[in-house]
Amino acid sequence: MLTDIEIAQSAKMLPIKEVAAKLGILEDELEFYGKYKAKMSQELINRTKSNPDGKLILVTAINPTPAGEGKTTTTVGLGDAMSLLGKKCLLALREPSLGPVMGVKGGAAGGGYSQVVPMEDINLHFTGDMHAITAANNLLSAMIDNHIHQGNQLDIDVTNIVWKRVLDMNDRALRNVVVSLGGKINGIPREDGFMITVASEIMAILCLASDLNDLKKRLGDIIVAYNRSGQPVTARDLKAEGAMTVLMKDAIKPNLVQTLANTPCFIHGGPFANIAHGCNSVIATKLALKMADYVITEAGFGADLGAEKFMDIKCRFAGLKPDAVVVVATVRALKYNGGVAKADLKIPNVEALKKGIVNLKKHIENMQKYNVPVVVAMNRFDTDSDEELKLVMDACAEYGAECSLSEVFAKGGEGGLDLAEKVLHAIETIPSAYAPIYDVEASIPEKINTIVREIYGGKGAVFTTKAAKQVKQLEELGLDKKPVCMAKTQYSLSDNPALLGRPEDFEITVSKVRVSNGAGFIVVETGDIMVMPGLPKEPAANRIDIDEDGVITGLF
Repeated sequence: MLTDIEIAQSAKMLPIKEVAAKLGILEDELEFYGKYKAKMSQELINRTKSNPDGKLILVTAINPTPAGEGKTTTTVGLGDAMSLLGKKCLLALREPSLGPVMGVKGGAAGGGYSQVVPMEDINLHFTGDMHAITAANNLLSAMIDNHIHQGNQLDIDVTNIVWKRVLDMNDRALRNVVVSLGGKINGIPREDGFMITVASEIMAILCLASDLNDLKKRLGDIIVAYNRSGQPVTARDLKAEGAMTVLMKDAIKPNLVQTLANTPCFIHGGPFANIAHGCNSVIATKLALKMADYVITEAGFGADLGAEKFMDIKCRFAGLKPDAVVVVATVRALKYNGGVAKADLKIPNVEALKKGIVNLKKHIENMQKYNVPVVVAMNRFDTDSDEELKLVMDACAEYGAECSLSEVFAKGGEGGLDLAEKVLHAIETIPSAYAPIYDVEASIPEKINTIVREIYGGKGAVFTTKAAKQVKQLEELGLDKKPVCMAKTQYSLSDNPALLGRPEDFEITVSKVRVSNGAGFIVVETGDIMVMPGLPKEPAANRIDIDEDGVITGLF
């Protein structure tokens, strides 16, 4: 079989204006980035805002494993299947980060015959949104240090600056740095650090802002430091929000591309789900709902991370009400959760599958707690035995979720027709009564413990002394009545990546609590979570190359 990039490079793409025409978008409402990419204009948003909303479908997954689950591939294949069934469908996905593309995970544009294209562009610089976020973030950093150097009228406590610089790359050497070395002319030396761009609060703000004015307000609300009296200092205090918004004026506009089957797709925003809220932009999702009968979106990593944040943060802020959830799994990944080594996953093992399927059961239960119908998509492999597949199908029926054997990787939309029909049936027969699982007016510990108990299945949270002090400070400042965004390992329901399956009787250790005031939520760091990843021993960048004709290889 051809590689993903070979399949993508042989795709017959339509000019993006023809893809837009399928949605009723006028050429004058597009801002072209070459022949196959375009941004959506404010004129389009204004023209369609009174249109009725379509149905919203969320695709999530079990906890990721080295075996792979194929969440984005399923999302794309489901969209193409909906189109084959004659439904007016639009995808709403996240933008990939260069860090994972060059690191270990690879790109995020789907796989096989269920991809979005142009794949190389999407996985690399795309339309420059990531660079705009990086520039706006680092402009704010520069203005903080310049303000201190120029006399520090805001009395910023240089030991309590909470804003970090960012880079859209995996670079562990930048996690902790010292800036302003080299004498007085270079500023006041202090400890600093870098996060990956997708963990920046500005990325979260981009994805939660409703329009340009809201973006500017949220950027101004960012708390960058505390003064020596313990009061917050904001980007607005530094008069930085105007220039930051100027840098973001194009990045806030959704990007339109297409699938291999020419199904329209918005790709906009890309926060990680383990250290950020893991969803594409509210603007793209809400515009998609005005332009299509069915909108399919995804949330990063497993349902304990991205989907929980989609339900408790994104939907709460945006007033969205999902109509169905698709949980993606594979027999191989479930056997891995049952204790089988990666090298042995192709060997049928019903007993291991029985042990590992509890992970799928927990994720189904979690999504059902939001009162939304759930369908399971089992990505089928030729090594799956009939006995294994029957076990999963029977278990899903017992758990109250329909199950479809999906073959979209190998067959594109044709391999997802059964899944599409089951999702449509769920939407038509089971009314969604979506509701978040906690009240934002609850205390920070109450909100955290609700997530730990209800979503992770643990006993509760324990707070380090540092984290407890940070909670108290946020309460004293009146910044505690916000949703919480949990930063946790994606590999386990717990904060210990080695605890697979469905661990019980564990506690989550809260190591740090900070407010993303512009985004509107409280970030809760657990365990040993890193906000700046590192490269593996053999990074994907080692395999990526380009020939004299400009043909890229090794991107997947």
